[in-house]
Amino acid sequence: MGNRELLEKSKNLLSNYRQPPLVMVRGQGSRIWDADGREFLDYSGGIAVLSVGHCHPKLADAIAKQAATLMHTSNLFYTDKALLLADQITTRTGFSRVYFANSGTEANEALIKLGRRWHYEHGRKERVEIVSTHQSFHGRTMGAVTLTGQPKYHAGMGPMMGGVVHVKYDDLEAMRGAITDKTAAVILEPIQAEGGILVPSDGYLEGVRKLCDERGALLFFDEVQTGYGRTGKFLGREWSGVVPDACSLAKGIGGGFPLGAIALTEALADGLPVGTHGSTFGGNPLACAAGLAVLEIFDEERLVENAHEVGSFLGAQLAEMAADASLPAAVEARGRGLLRGIRVDAGYDALAVLAAMRELGVLASTAGADVVRLAPALNTTKAEASHVLGVLRTALAQATKKS
Repeated sequence: MGNRELLEKSKNLLSNYRQPPLVMVRGQGSRIWDADGREFLDYSGGIAVLSVGHCHPKLADAIAKQAATLMHTSNLFYTDKALLLADQITTRTGFSRVYFANSGTEANEALIKLGRRWHYEHGRKERVEIVSTHQSFHGRTMGAVTLTGQPKYHAGMGPMMGGVVHVKYDDLEAMRGAITDKTAAVILEPIQAEGGILVPSDGYLEGVRKLCDERGALLFFDEVQTGYGRTGKFLGREWSGVVPDACSLAKGIGGGFPLGAIALTEALADGLPVGTHGSTFGGNPLACAAGLAVLEIFDEERLVENAHEVGSFLGAQLAEMAADASLPAAVEARGRGLLRGIRVDAGYDALAVLAAMRELGVLASTAGADVVRLAPALNTTKAEASHVLGVLRTALAQATKKS
């Protein structure tokens, strides 16, 4: 069946997504095909999920073999793949402990509980507040959406979870005024991804770390989008040198297979005692086999280094595009590594730019309301990046002002 025949069945789905009339049926590397056989260069990367590209043969083989060996057992027992993946993550990140979930949202929910319960375990029951930031994004469950500092995600969903304070991102004085003796933890993205690919000023993350230390609060980083090589280092926090007390991981961790995690320092190891948190499917052997395969591919193909190299090229070219007077729709290049974006002038429609790119065979996404986001597979090539840049330039040149 083609797009038209399949889309007749879309009435069976809840219409909570904005989707063009395309049905994707096959992918390989950085390319994906719809039901009509049309090929696209996928620079949305499944919204930064496809760290090793579509259907990498090593990843597909690992999933198939594990599916035929052991797919699931309860967390009443250890499994080999979970133990091996936790060891790999702690070795690569410098954290001491790992808890596995199924998504970034679930990982951030675990951070909320960890922050509050750790203080509770140490006799500080008054420390229950979480400080987050405006324009942040931490997920869609009620706890995670409360942390998210974007009112559009709160509309009609209230009341939100109590005990959460939002302050301006990249504003150390605002953070200074928000952290009190009731603060359990501060949660930050090393780069605000969904909020518009906002890279903080030098010294901001270091300053927040110092404030948390001075005032007895924990510091958590949401590395769901910035982790796993996306910014050209294994974790986004490495650009600042700041070590948080814990971080959340997801998206690229499973290469497309649902998997999430939190990684934490040994000081927090007693923060979630037996019975205080868990997940039926979290850390199942099938997901962890995928996670192990992803890391093998990272090493064999030098994907973190490639993200830095191709990402630097992409960033330089986007900066030139933003400075080009012949492209009035493009006003600012943002990002690091292969988490990149170009802000579209308020007089133009970023979604229309995406649609034009799609017609030219390239898929991208938006971050915030006005940024065209490029978050491809970490094994994308410079040639693919050059092609995408050409298509983006054409789409921006064709953009017309809003009426």
